[in-house]
Amino acid sequence: MPLGKITETVLVVEDEERMLRVSCDAFKELGYTVLQASSPNQALRIIDHHPELQLLFTDGVMPEMSGRVLADTALAKLPHLKVVFTTGFSRNAVIHNNILDNGVNFLAKPFTISQLAQKIRSVLDA
Repeated sequence: MPLGKITETVLVVEDEERMLRVSCDAFKELGYTVLQASSPNQALRIIDHHPELQLLFTDGVMPEMSGRVLADTALAKLPHLKVVFTTGFSRNAVIHNNILDNGVNFLAKPFTISQLAQKIRSVLDA
């Protein structure tokens, strides 16, 4: 249950249906306004119509395009956008394989709602 009124809008991008549902439900439980996309291309269409987005929460590894490419494209459209990447692979694996850059905001799957809340607040408040 959120302590105060949360006004941020989050776009969750996840190609795995169950994880998309779980992530969106967690954000909603925390009080965020949630938009969802099951593919990077769908996410880009949503971004074009929602300049109010504050956060992109995206899987780092997707078949259509990587989360990193999605984030770079999204940031070109919305420079104020904050980004948090998530994946079931370890941070070291995704950095070593050039999927994500060192120093990005990252939350490993599986995550608890508490871990999600802490990571998202720290990124949005930075």
